[in-house]
Amino acid sequence: MFGYVTIYKPELKIKEFYEFRAFYCGLCHQLKQEYGRFGQMTLTYDMTFLVVLLTSLYECETRQEQHRCLVHPAKSHTMLLNEITEYGASMNIALTWHHLRDDWQDEKKVVGLAGAKLLEKRYRRVKQRYPRQCLVIREKLASLGELERTPGVPDLDAVSGCFGELMAELFVLWEDEWEETLRRLGFSLGKFIYLMDAYEDLAADKKSGSFNPFKERSSQPGFEEECRKMLMLLMAECTEQFERLPLLKDVGILRNILYQGVWSRYQKLQVEQNCSGNKGKKGTRKEKEKVNKRKQIRK
Repeated sequence: MFGYVTIYKPELKIKEFYEFRAFYCGLCHQLKQEYGRFGQMTLTYDMTFLVVLLTSLYECETRQEQHRCLVHPAKSHTMLLNEITEYGASMNIALTWHHLRDDWQDEKKVVGLAGAKLLEKRYRRVKQRYPRQCLVIREKLASLGELERTPGVPDLDAVSGCFGELMAELFVLWEDEWEETLRRLGFSLGKFIYLMDAYEDLAADKKSGSFNPFKERSSQPGFEEECRKMLMLLMAECTEQFERLPLLKDVGILRNILYQGVWSRYQKLQVEQNCSGNKGKKGTRKEKEKVNKRKQIRK
């Protein structure tokens, strides 16, 4: 479900790109140091965004380190780390553990059971450090599961709201003067992520018979426009809260992500749909031409 909250590289300054990559590599390194190679595999762009956001808001003292990694072993890479990086790594572990456990409980996926077992001890450490966040993750995913299993047309606001409330909790590291704004930002972004993921998986879910909140609505007239407006409204709410935060450092990176990067996958899907539609039209035209030729031969 993650991977939507990332940069739009063509519109990012070179120095900003390297800054974002240093935070991303720093988060990757933190996961390896604290949770091992398997923990490193939980890395997401979404948590990198949260690390950059909270680092900018709280103006945390950040250290720069140089390390080699398994993916790029030829030379060392610049990595940025601070106390927020540790928090982002912990939330990666918590989210992944719950996701794997739910895969086993709901669909009996052996991979989910094996992965949850491997992360069990690591998750316990995270739970001790951040009990509030871990409790909300568990409760909201449980509520989401119940709603997804309820017969009938799902309530889009309710199902996406569960994931929105989950993300709202993750955005609050410290319960302080910025808590309300961060919660609203995280809530809107979480709903956007959930619905964007459902939109992207719609065709596959229809084929497999899996749950998708858009499944019944997708056959109705105006679905595409309704979906687009829904996603745009959520990001408008998200960016409104973002602009209320007193951010200075790395604000260009953060704006690039919220105003452009989050739409990358959506725009790619639109291009793919247009291409497949044009291919279908060409195929239909060719079939008509073949039929006309046969009629002329018969005459």
